[in-house]
Amino acid sequence: MFWADNKMPDVQPFAAFSAGHLIAEGELRTVVLAVKRHIARNTDDSALIFDNATGRVTDIDFRGSEDEVLARLTGPLADKRGRGRPKLGVVGKEVTLLPRHWEWLATQPGGASVALRRLVDEARRNKSAEGQQRAAQNRAYQFAATMAGDLPGFEEAMRALFSNDKAGFDQRTVSWPEDIRVHAMKLGFELPEEAV
Repeated sequence: MFWADNKMPDVQPFAAFSAGHLIAEGELRTVVLAVKRHIARNTDDSALIFDNATGRVTDIDFRGSEDEVLARLTGPLADKRGRGRPKLGVVGKEVTLLPRHWEWLATQPGGASVALRRLVDEARRNKSAEGQQRAAQNRAYQFAATMAGDLPGFEEAMRALFSNDKAGFDQRTVSWPEDIRVHAMKLGFELPEEAV
C-alpha cells in the first residue's frame, strides 16, 4: 500500500472507528457529531474516537442531544477563567523549576515568560526528523494496540513500524481491516513537510 509520489493523505486531527471501519475524520466537533448520529442509527454499535496527535482514545460523553454533547466539549474550557490572556490564546499554567532556573530566567530580557516562550519556540524549530519519526511511531503504536492488538501479525507489524520499514509494515498488516491498516500507516509514516 503506497501512495503516489510516496505522499500519504493528510492526517486529520481526530478519527472515529466502529467495528474496524472509519466513521469520520476531521475536527473534534465534526467527528463527535458523526459518531453521535452513527450510534443513534446503530444502537448496538459502539465507537472510539482517536486523537491523531497521540493515537490515544478520546473519551466523550454522548448522553443527551447533539447540542448537549457539543456543549460539553467546550463548556468547562470556555467557562474557565484563569491567568494569562485568553483572548490572545494565552493560558496560564504552572511550571515547576529549581531556584537556579528562576534566577537565570529573571536575568533574561523580557522576563521569565518571554524567555520560556523563546526557548520553547527554538526547541520546536530545532526538533529533529528523528524525534518527529519517533512521535509518529508512538502514535501509530497507540492506535494499533487499541484497534489491532489482537489481530494476526500485530507484533511483527510493530517491529516493522519501529524499524521504519514501511513495506514490512504493509506486508504484515495485509489481513487487517483496510481502514485500520490505512490509518495506522498514516499515523506511523507520515511526517510533516518540514521533517522530510
